[in-house]
Amino acid sequence: MDERASPSGITSFQEFWPFYVGEHRHTSTRACHFLGTTLALGLLAASILLRWWWLLLAVPVCGYAFAWVSHFWIERNRPATFRHPLWSLAADFRMWWLIVTGRMAGEVRRILEEKAEM
Repeated sequence: MDERASPSGITSFQEFWPFYVGEHRHTSTRACHFLGTTLALGLLAASILLRWWWLLLAVPVCGYAFAWVSHFWIERNRPATFRHPLWSLAADFRMWWLIVTGRMAGEVRRILEEKAEM
């Protein structure tokens, strides 16, 4: 089994988060996620403000396109969305917030250090 493959015994978001962070080691991957999530939020806001409901179709496409491309081409792993869609979505927003507040790089270091100690 690939050591980076999603562990099947994950039973909580608290257990999922370190796995998720480990799947986003490259700054470029996190930047793609940030861009996709930001654009998706912008499309969502525009759809509501302009009442262009058809634009809602573009929200998940935009959000996932940037993320999935980064996983396939940068990280070379399988997006966590495929096995844990709700936790992955929650983790995307947590990562987005940590990037906005300048704390994501530290979170990656902390989790990778914890994994190395195991």
